[in-house]
Amino acid sequence: MFFTLERQQYLKQIREKLAKMYKTTPDVIFVFGFRTHFGGGKTTGFGMIYDSLDYAKKNEPKHRLARHGLYEKKKTSRKQRKECKNRMKKVRGTAKANVGAGKKKE
Repeated sequence: MFFTLERQQYLKQIREKLAKMYKTTPDVIFVFGFRTHFGGGKTTGFGMIYDSLDYAKKNEPKHRLARHGLYEKKKTSRKQRKECKNRMKKVRGTAKANVGAGKKKE
């Protein structure tokens, strides 16, 4: 029988194999961008291996850190997001950053 792995299981397995190949731990390996080739049997992807977890946290984008459980995105309520968006529509240019940050206008 042939069982297909789910995406996360598959990536975890690849990280473990790479860790064994490069004599490191799977937590400092970040793999992404996998594409399957037509006809099956071949998949290519990209991976980053860091010296330490601190380097990884410093250099990896937050969405990839979140996939590993190393970063938690703060979730604001829908109403707050809409209010912020509408406040930003009232100003132009670099002032949008100040309004978006929640500073009071003078």
